[in-house]
Amino acid sequence: MGLDGSTNQALLDAQLELWHSTFAYIKSMALKSALDLRIADAIHHHGGGATLPQIAARVTPHPSKTPHLRRLMRVLAATGVLSVQPHPPTGSGDDDEPMYTLTPMSRLLVGSRNLVPVTALVLHPTMVTPFFDLGKWLQREELPDPGIFKKAHGEALWERTSRDAAFDALINDGMVSDSRFIMDIAIEECAGAFRGIGYLVDVGGGLGAAAQAISRAFPDVKCSVLDFDHVVAKAPSGTKVRYVGGDMFESIPPVDAMFFKWVLHDWGRGVCHDTEELQKSYSSKRKGGKVIIMDIVIGAGPSDPRYKEMQALFDIYMMVVNGKERSEQEWKKIFFEAGFSDYKITPVLGVRSIIEVYP
Repeated sequence: MGLDGSTNQALLDAQLELWHSTFAYIKSMALKSALDLRIADAIHHHGGGATLPQIAARVTPHPSKTPHLRRLMRVLAATGVLSVQPHPPTGSGDDDEPMYTLTPMSRLLVGSRNLVPVTALVLHPTMVTPFFDLGKWLQREELPDPGIFKKAHGEALWERTSRDAAFDALINDGMVSDSRFIMDIAIEECAGAFRGIGYLVDVGGGLGAAAQAISRAFPDVKCSVLDFDHVVAKAPSGTKVRYVGGDMFESIPPVDAMFFKWVLHDWGRGVCHDTEELQKSYSSKRKGGKVIIMDIVIGAGPSDPRYKEMQALFDIYMMVVNGKERSEQEWKKIFFEAGFSDYKITPVLGVRSIIEVYP
């Protein structure tokens, strides 16, 4: 019996929970290693199931590291990235080797709509490093507040993208992969949000994957993308989407609807141009216009605790750019202070929702 009256088993269970949180970063780094080695692609190459020798033949570890690769595979299987069968089908040539197969999670790492780029972005050292000093950052008062990214790297995230082409490509490729995955689902689940629009601008839309999906689904809607000059300079050609270089806080083209996908959560109250100011600017310019937002509404969506946990984790993650995720009450306050009259939240995108804001 413990000093606080807990049984030994209760203490051990509590230690296990503590260890699960403590070692969670190893799960992330194992996943990152799987991305770096393209393990899911190797298994996919073999029809969705492969033995360690078959995987090793494609990911080509140093021969001395093959036993360590086996240990990595064990972690990937234990954490649900892969599944494992003790013995492969007879005649595979590796009768003593277990067969690793893709799970619904790792199937998202292969194919044309794979989420490898956005996962690689989240796990990139540049994005992970700032969180090592989160506790210290919370104890300091710094005016103006540089944010944890700037504190770690000496420059804000958007300053880094403007001068570092490789990092800029990392972010843009990540957003493209997310758009290719989520937009068809969004359009199918919430088509009414996009109907009846003549001209839509995807604000902060990067390379335009979201706008392209809207344009394909609704050919009568004219779609533009507004983003920084250095972003639209890399935009693909041969699409119906028009690209406009500029700063959304300075000028927004006159349109029937503005679309913000994973943009407004970048701006919290601590930044120079916060979301409220952006909404006020838009409201004053476009009486009768509609705003469509794809973002997290904390507390909305499925009641499964995993969804609530992920919304909370995203909120902390957005601190990297001084952003934040918002509850319905926080969104409502922004909309009404900006002069809009009503809104509608449709929580059909897992942890994210579609929000329609009306004049």
